[in-house]
Amino acid sequence: MWGGTVSTVPPFIALTGGIGSGKSTALAALERLGAATISSDAVVHRLYGTDAVRAAVVAQFGPEVAPDGVIDRGALAVRAFATVENRLWLEQLLWPRVRQEVSDWRARTLHERPESRALVVEVPLLFEAGGEHHYDATIAVIADEQVRARRASSRGHQAVAERESRQLSQEEKASLSTFVVVNDGTVDELEHKLSEILAMLRV
Repeated sequence: MWGGTVSTVPPFIALTGGIGSGKSTALAALERLGAATISSDAVVHRLYGTDAVRAAVVAQFGPEVAPDGVIDRGALAVRAFATVENRLWLEQLLWPRVRQEVSDWRARTLHERPESRALVVEVPLLFEAGGEHHYDATIAVIADEQVRARRASSRGHQAVAERESRQLSQEEKASLSTFVVVNDGTVDELEHKLSEILAMLRV
């Protein structure tokens, strides 16, 4: 891809980072810069609304995780992260479905928006799930630990400690990524850094 000629196919990029690093802000910036984007977390949210996934989750964790027939993600997080076995069960239920949804989105977007500067998927557990090999490049967004903790608590993330315990550290994610963006300034500064990366990806 990076051989000195402009690619006619938008690069397929994974965007990752720890809780509170600013992944969603970066994803929105990439959309403004002309990339087509999708969040794997949004895909999971949609999957929880399907009959098949909802039924499987209720059968595994009990009806209290889906009051009134709607999955309570906070209650589910507490149950799912309580044991390694519970977490692995949920990941095995969701990850193949998420990959299929993303694959379908990619094919559809290449047809509908071939002019996109990139196709970007926000994947918090990219390396933990072993999914990095599906992408042309990866971008890790990192931020100061205190800033991350403040953002996570202000957004009401459930079971933050348990979520963090199953993730690689920021340093590990950064070392495994093609590009690293330090989100330590304004949104405009973040967007500028991402714009430079997109420019490099298309030559």
